[in-house]
Amino acid sequence: MKTGPTFPIETEALLVPSPGSRFTITPVLIQNLRPDELLVEIQYSGLCHTDFLLRTGHLPNVTYPCIPGHEGSGKILAIGPTVRDRTLSIGDSVLLSFTSCDKCHHCSAQSPTTKCKLMPPLNLSCARHDGTTGYTALDGTPVSGHFFGQSSFAKIAVVHELSIVKLPQVMKEEEMALYAPMGCGYQTGAGTIMNVLKPSKTDKVVIFGMGSVGFAALMAASQILEVETVIAVDLVQGKLTLAREFGATYTINAGTEVKDTVGEIMKITGGKGVDFAVDTTGVGKVVQDMIACLGQGGTAASVGAPPPGVKIEVDAGTFFAMSKKWIGVVEGEVWPVEFIPRLIQAHKEGKFPVDRISKVYPVMDIERAIADMESGKIIKAVVKF
Repeated sequence: MKTGPTFPIETEALLVPSPGSRFTITPVLIQNLRPDELLVEIQYSGLCHTDFLLRTGHLPNVTYPCIPGHEGSGKILAIGPTVRDRTLSIGDSVLLSFTSCDKCHHCSAQSPTTKCKLMPPLNLSCARHDGTTGYTALDGTPVSGHFFGQSSFAKIAVVHELSIVKLPQVMKEEEMALYAPMGCGYQTGAGTIMNVLKPSKTDKVVIFGMGSVGFAALMAASQILEVETVIAVDLVQGKLTLAREFGATYTINAGTEVKDTVGEIMKITGGKGVDFAVDTTGVGKVVQDMIACLGQGGTAASVGAPPPGVKIEVDAGTFFAMSKKWIGVVEGEVWPVEFIPRLIQAHKEGKFPVDRISKVYPVMDIERAIADMESGKIIKAVVKF
């Protein structure tokens, strides 16, 4: 090791004891650190819908108890001897993102999110690449971790080297809180717009679901790429009011005000439909509306995963005749070490104002943070360790 930590190391984690249970602050032991891993002292971690899926037991092949968390920020405590980034040092400020196999030709091309076949199991199974865990309970019972290569709901986390995003300098405390969600939610929304769809200023874009991913997509479209027509769709009027302030030119309340969302979009676009559509919800009916509202040659991007078994009905003849496209986008198809610094710079330039959509909660208030997100009271919750 470049440093010499003594194991086991005791730390605290927000544990999910069993599927459907509440988060529990529990002492755990870190038993070891692999040569390609780092120890990171977590300062903040964003809350993401995928963490909620882990808590409710909707992710397959997970052994409980387990440690969620995949939008971490913190400082390096120890570095394994084979970690390849030789610029990393003890005390560096880092953000944490997803991991990948690092062996296939897609990963070598720095585009692992959509083409690496091991992307889902490596990030969602709550285990190391070889299926083991470095965590146990105090009595030695195994505790699953390494969620997205990080499990950032632990005060000290064992992090795979590919999940590390070094920041250009030591960040202020408030910046570490602001930027923690860059590693998943923000890069997913912004990357879908900037890396995949790439709308021009005159294209028409609609975004379904104004959570943190939807707002990131909105900011990327309206403020970074300066798209002139951006439509925001949600069920919560407060989110839509805020979306206007963030650059949405039109908003649609699909819960109380508008019964025919597709018809309203067609009215806004003069009957032509949109060039690009993004769905962040994963709700089957919303996905169908997203595809239906496309204009000639339009592209729809699903970034919110529908539950297993959901079927989508599409008028195949219309889909073909109008040259529509429907794609799935994972993590915005970004390479985090390259893309996240771009988002941070955009924030500093006032074009990605994430400070207006996030709220920090003490770790013991995790359940209140979840309730506030699910009710639409806030857009993005970040817990402080």
